[in-house]
Amino acid sequence: MSYDATKMKDWQIAEAAEDNMPTPDEWREKLKLQKDEIIPYGKLCKLDFMKIIERLKDKPDGKYIEVTAITPTPLGEGKSTTACGLMEGLGKRGKNVGGCLRQPSGGPTMNIKGTAAGGGNALLIPMTEFSMGLTNDINDIMNAHNLAMVALTARMQHERNYDDNELAKRSKMRRLDIDPTRVEMGWILDFCAQSLRNIIIGIGGRMDGFTMQSKFGIAVGSELMAILSIVKDLADLRQRMDNITVAFDKKGKIVTTGDLEVGGAMTAWMRNAINPTLCSTVEYQPCMVHAGPFANIAVGQSSIIADRIGLKMFDYHVTESGFAADIGFEKFWNVKCRYSGLKPHVSVLTTTIRAMKMHGGGPKVTPGLPLSDAYTKENLELLEKGLPNMIHHIKTIKTSGINPVVCINCFHTDTKEEIDMVRKAAEAAGARCAVSTHWAEGGDGALELADAVIEASEDKTDFKFLYPEEMKLRERVDKIAKVVYGADGVSWSPSAEAKAKMLEGDSKYDDYATMMVKTHLSLSHDPTLKGVPKGWTLPIRDVLIYSGAKFLCPCAGAISLMPGTCSNPAFRRVDVDTKTGKVQGLF
Repeated sequence: MSYDATKMKDWQIAEAAEDNMPTPDEWREKLKLQKDEIIPYGKLCKLDFMKIIERLKDKPDGKYIEVTAITPTPLGEGKSTTACGLMEGLGKRGKNVGGCLRQPSGGPTMNIKGTAAGGGNALLIPMTEFSMGLTNDINDIMNAHNLAMVALTARMQHERNYDDNELAKRSKMRRLDIDPTRVEMGWILDFCAQSLRNIIIGIGGRMDGFTMQSKFGIAVGSELMAILSIVKDLADLRQRMDNITVAFDKKGKIVTTGDLEVGGAMTAWMRNAINPTLCSTVEYQPCMVHAGPFANIAVGQSSIIADRIGLKMFDYHVTESGFAADIGFEKFWNVKCRYSGLKPHVSVLTTTIRAMKMHGGGPKVTPGLPLSDAYTKENLELLEKGLPNMIHHIKTIKTSGINPVVCINCFHTDTKEEIDMVRKAAEAAGARCAVSTHWAEGGDGALELADAVIEASEDKTDFKFLYPEEMKLRERVDKIAKVVYGADGVSWSPSAEAKAKMLEGDSKYDDYATMMVKTHLSLSHDPTLKGVPKGWTLPIRDVLIYSGAKFLCPCAGAISLMPGTCSNPAFRRVDVDTKTGKVQGLF
């Protein structure tokens, strides 16, 4: 059944739907899983992916469907909602369908963006658990990450306090001689806490730690979260846990988690996080939740592990990439698929008339403030001027050889004339186009979208990467900037270019992925430039090295690893019903 999304809040719809959500035993029977392939967590369960993969290793993969979007307004254009709606629509068509979404961060959930559970009748449940920790994966990542910082700072204190003989006598330590001005790693917390971006630690006496400048980032921006999204198995995770760069010594040599002898304990903290958690849509299509890295500062994908087992369990497996196609899809295309070896069949480009009006020169969209009439009333002139942004993303998807399907995520204020204009432009650009009202009507509203995806998934694809693996870092960045972003070229700061030349000259980095870091609010590096900016150059100011994930991250503009909490955050509206104990107010 569907609920009246115009009268019910998301948490109310979720609460009603959760009454009939399958139990772990019912999921096992429904998904034809073995008893030892389900790991119960109260009303939830995890899937033992190694056992499932081993049993189904000879079964052909299902259809691989990716969901992305045009450049969004600050409100987001509904990729998770579209992913849930598509699963529901395919379910209504009688297809064996499932998917995987990223786990939301507590930062956005308690800030302004809200949870990433979708919305209306295209919603993931159990919504409260999904939004507030689920089965503790993010908590495990925080513990593992912060343990590395404990190991680092304790080592620095002991090396300061004792000479080499005393160090060897006490704990068989060798001196690492860490440079306190070149500590790369910081602490993490899963909230938006701007006051922790830059801190001083170790204030006090000789036994109170090592006094130095430090920092906090948000948990989902941790390299460990990025690693979780791309590892193949537990052995791969364990190996990467020893290779994370935490600092440099006074001679400029990298100091790793392996040098600190903490990688094994970090893996122990993450041993349970490696298995996906099983949730569902409000229409009870199975949907895994696994990993949650941001897309503007990391890979922005749910895990390779979940995709591998989803393609074995389901005939249609739906996954979602963070932010727009210039960021999330580009990383899905050139990083995730390269690492996994999986080839997608279809990419769904989530599109809203609201966003295209913004790209056509509409008034500024500010979260928390009412939308201008330009977005809620017919305005064909603004819409037509904004269409090039959608067309640009269609071309990007087509460049990969994947079949694009434009999904018009329809709002009740959209008019027939506006919808017809978008459909005509999408089809002229070589994409299928479907109107979907999944937010209001669930699977029944996504039937046109489901049919377009089914049809597109049967087409022949010619999937190919944007660049070969042997291409050097600066050439890769130039190609991404010109082809995906539409830049005229790339400018490197002197320090960034020197670092890039050093990395290109060291064969150790030849197999590292290129993980672009830029704003999600524009095709360019400048969030104020909407539409399809022309006549601009992409500035690269630094290259971050994530040696555990094997990422080289060229940074375009200033990107903070710790977002700030706004003046009217979501936590002001979250509460608990003291009679039932149920959480209210999540959105």
